[in-house]
Amino acid sequence: MRIDAITTFPDMYGSVMGESMMKRAQEKGILDFHAHDLRAWAEGVHRKTDDYPYGGGCGLVMMCDPIFKATEEVLGLPAGSLPASKDELDAQEVKVVFMAPQGAVFDDATALRLSRVDRLVFVCGHYEGIDERAYCLADEIISIGDYVLTGGELASMVVIDAVVRKLPGVLGAEGGAASESFADGLLEYPQYTRPASYRGMEVPEVLLSGHHANISAWRHQQSLERTQALRPDLLE
Repeated sequence: MRIDAITTFPDMYGSVMGESMMKRAQEKGILDFHAHDLRAWAEGVHRKTDDYPYGGGCGLVMMCDPIFKATEEVLGLPAGSLPASKDELDAQEVKVVFMAPQGAVFDDATALRLSRVDRLVFVCGHYEGIDERAYCLADEIISIGDYVLTGGELASMVVIDAVVRKLPGVLGAEGGAASESFADGLLEYPQYTRPASYRGMEVPEVLLSGHHANISAWRHQQSLERTQALRPDLLE
């Protein structure tokens, strides 16, 4: 899978994409990631990507022109072709994703669906938002929750991490993603490792029994009970 991020702060991706699973996915050739500086498509000496909002108000709004030009070039489209060529783009295995508060709230099902696409291009807002006309480029608008971040970069990294983990070969344990929280609509069961006894707290006996059917039944029951106690909305 190829993933591109169009952002005014490309260096923010270095620590996340250069560590742990994201780094390994790239080393294995499963993920091809690129962060693009939106300022490269801005005009003027200062390479401005934002301006004051029409109608007044606080803060600055990201200009649509650099976003259109950046998206066209990153996707290999002729300059000035968007939004007219959007229908042709939609037919390909590529999705343009905007991170914004008005988007659909991100969940595991969305991560799974996006993991089946060949290419994702994230457009990250900043400041007070993005010129509304740029949203015609979006195939998906995603929010990671009902709160406001300084920009879309952090939100896009959350989505990228969740999506890439679902790509075959990324996780060390085969089928590991299938047993994680939310994969089957439930919270994951409790996990334990050595030692079996620690400060008076014991690992449940069933996990030490070696009886796989009993362990599986126990884990499923624990998932149900934990979900009922902590996230009953998932059961509903």
